[in-house]
Amino acid sequence: MTRQRWTSRAVFILAALGSAVGLGNLWRFPYLAGKYGGGAFLIPYLIALVLVGVPMLILELAVGQKMQQGAVGSYTKLHPRFVGLGILALISSFIIVSYYAVVMAWSLVYLLASLKMNWSGDAEGYFYQKVLQTSNGIEQLGGINLSIFLSLLFVWFSVYFCVWQGTKSVGKVVKYSVPLPVILMSLLLIRAVTLPGFLQGWEMYLQPNWIALLNPEVWTAACSQIFYSLSLAFGIMVAYGSYKDRDDDITQDAWITALLDSGTSIFAGFVVFGVLGYMAWKIGTPLKDLAASGPGLAFVVFPEAISLMPLSKIFSILFFLMLFLLGIDSAFSMVAALNAAVADKYKHISLAQISLVFCLLLLIAGAIYTTRAGLYFLDLVDHFVTSYNLLSIGICQSILVGWVYGAEKMRRYINQVSHWQIGKWWNIAIKYIIPLALVTLLVTQFIQDIKTPYEGYPTWALGIGWTIALLPLLIFLWLLLKDKNKIISIEER
Repeated sequence: MTRQRWTSRAVFILAALGSAVGLGNLWRFPYLAGKYGGGAFLIPYLIALVLVGVPMLILELAVGQKMQQGAVGSYTKLHPRFVGLGILALISSFIIVSYYAVVMAWSLVYLLASLKMNWSGDAEGYFYQKVLQTSNGIEQLGGINLSIFLSLLFVWFSVYFCVWQGTKSVGKVVKYSVPLPVILMSLLLIRAVTLPGFLQGWEMYLQPNWIALLNPEVWTAACSQIFYSLSLAFGIMVAYGSYKDRDDDITQDAWITALLDSGTSIFAGFVVFGVLGYMAWKIGTPLKDLAASGPGLAFVVFPEAISLMPLSKIFSILFFLMLFLLGIDSAFSMVAALNAAVADKYKHISLAQISLVFCLLLLIAGAIYTTRAGLYFLDLVDHFVTSYNLLSIGICQSILVGWVYGAEKMRRYINQVSHWQIGKWWNIAIKYIIPLALVTLLVTQFIQDIKTPYEGYPTWALGIGWTIALLPLLIFLWLLLKDKNKIISIEER
């Protein structure tokens, strides 16, 4: 069978950008900028973009494009003993998208609730008590929250029809799902700049605190944001790269994707802090107290801010529609990475069948997050899988390409097909800078988790988290070390 292809370069860039630009661009980047030095945060952020994000994105696209396989097949072709690296990446993608889709389900609930906006005056109570119906602790499941589960069912129904025909269906969807959030974000920005207080919000967002650059935590946050925002280590960009022709440009596509992704994050910061500046002016609350991270910003602070606006229902609908669209591209890109690996191995099974099986399995896996204790499980699993699994994959990718396969060998291929030539700085980034940066992040997080158990969760719950982090890594190491003599004999032949 002929491998699927993107219908055009523009469609590929839209798909890659859709995967990269997600919910984290809207709520995590503005929060980090506000917390870590305002405008000064852009310095470590842009340095991390150039030295970590772009080199790693070029690596993943090049591996997929050269090997013409998904993550498992591509890493195996680079070296047979690294078959487990692709499996590790796909396990992590499966785990992450299983709860990422639940956050999208929350946005659907809020989208429908925007017609009444019952959260006005008590957005925090509405989110935790009415929508999530959160229990008192992780040990109290409390049963399935039906409204969240039905919304999750709709999410997976939507994701299925985005990926069931592979690049054909993905290409049709991204033509609308990628530009629309930017349009909606622009409308929210226009509304924000007509409100009093928006300049105070922008001032907090942009005013540089140069002393913050002396804090190692700032550089760590910038590096981790770039790494996660570009969908690195999920197997996505390897799969997407494999649907390009072998002689397609790599370097330009990587830079375009990375710069547009980062530009969207910076743009989102103007929207978020413009609206929060108005809220601070309206209710007299310090702006710094409003710049909450994670779901608190998207589902508590921002809805409350919107409720204070004129024409609040319209802008609430726009905001939560934007959230859903930002999430859908990232969600189906992770499923597409899973599909690619299975389709490479079992060519007789149709992509529609593979997609259906994965969507059903992910719906079942995500059910735990729709319980009354779902928020606790989501928080716990997200912490361990993003703090350990993804960083481990990034380190192993750098070792595989930089040291085992050969960074210079891969660079020659990239320059052969690309109009923009990359110098030996790329080799240095892959072999030294990226592994060192990611190992630093990994060790720092490990020491912190050992000293202070994460969020005070009970031992059995932390055990689940550590199992999620360590079991896939142990599988990778077992596959790396097993049948050593057999693999050596294959290489000799």
